[in-house]
Amino acid sequence: MKYYAVLDTNVLVSALLKSGSTPWKVAAEALTGDIIPILNDDIIGEYEEVLRRPKFKFEERAVRILMDELKRRAVYADAGEIDDIVADPKDVVFYAVLMEKRKEDEAYLVTGNLKHFPVKTFIVTPKEMLDILQEARE
Repeated sequence: MKYYAVLDTNVLVSALLKSGSTPWKVAAEALTGDIIPILNDDIIGEYEEVLRRPKFKFEERAVRILMDELKRRAVYADAGEIDDIVADPKDVVFYAVLMEKRKEDEAYLVTGNLKHFPVKTFIVTPKEMLDILQEARE
């Protein structure tokens, strides 16, 4: 079964920082597995800007491959209107894109910062997303 998911930028940063980590496994699922990434131009811009920050020292080739593959596999959604409060204004786009996609399909937001978003069953940590995938495979 395929699952649509918006990946918060912190998941991708953590994935590139530590190969084999839980966020890395989620990113791998988004590149070749059962997660279909949900993107829009603002999310792509956020990913590109953050992943290229000098403080992370990520190899340009690794960032380019990650971004190219995410864009290739992704479905695209506009940011819709939302009624919920999102603590960090930079995170509004992730939630708004998620909520727009949820009008058509079940979808998740995967984040390491649950406190930045409203408490919803479809806003999950990387570990919770892997658990959802594992349960579906059993």
